Amino acid sequence: MRRPELFDDWPERYDDWFRTPIGQVVRRVEGDLVNEMLAPGPGEHLLDAGCGTGLFTLDFLNAGAAVVGLDVSVPMLRAAVAKARGCPFSAVAGDMLRLPLRDGSFDKTVSVTALEFIAEGRGAVAELFRVTRPGGLVVVATLNSLSPWAARRRAKTARGEHHVLEGAYYRSPDELLALAPVPGIARTSVHFLKDDDPVRALEIERAGRERALATGAFVIARWRKRA
Repeated sequence: MRRPELFDDWPERYDDWFRTPIGQVVRRVEGDLVNEMLAPGPGEHLLDAGCGTGLFTLDFLNAGAAVVGLDVSVPMLRAAVAKARGCPFSAVAGDMLRLPLRDGSFDKTVSVTALEFIAEGRGAVAELFRVTRPGGLVVVATLNSLSPWAARRRAKTARGEHHVLEGAYYRSPDELLALAPVPGIARTSVHFLKDDDPVRALEIERAGRERALATGAFVIARWRKRA
C-alpha cells in the first residue's frame, strides 16, 4: 500500500522534474498516450485516482470533463487544487484500495503512476471497476517491469542506493492486464532513456511507437466495464 508520507514533501520536486528538458518529453509522450486511451470529453464525470499534483488531471479538465482527484497525500492534493482553480475539480483524500465513493458513480476512472506503490494491484483495479458505471472505461498506467528504466532502478536498489522507487512494484503489460476481470488492451511509451538528448528522445519514441514495442518505461491498460 502506498504510504501517505512518501510524497508529502515531494509536490515541488515532482513538478520540477517534469519541467526539465527530458521531463518535458516524458510528460508529453505519457500525456499523449493517456489521453488517447482515456479520450476524456465534455460532460463526463471522471475519477483520477492517485492524482498527485494534478499533472495529468489538467488534461482531463481541459477536455471538458468534471474530475474528482483522489490521493493519499494531502500536500499533493493541495497542489492539484491550486492548479485546477476555477475548474470542475473536487479533491478527496483517500486510499485506492478503499475508495470512499459510491458504486458506478463515474463514466471513466483513470490512475496514472500510482499502482507501482500498491502491492495489492488486483484490489486497487477492482475498486476502480466498482466505482465505474456499467459500460464505462477503466484506464491504469504504471511502470513497466520490461523497461531499461526499471532495470536501472532495480540495480540502484541492489547497490543499496536509496530512491523514491526502491520499493516499487513494476508490472509488465501482461501482468497489468491480468489484474482486471475483463479483457483489455495495453500499450507502452517512453522508449528512450533518462540521459538521452531530448530531441533524439522524440525520434526514439516515434520508432518505438511505430514498432509497438512492449518495453517502454510507461505501460497503460484500458478496459471497458461490462454493461
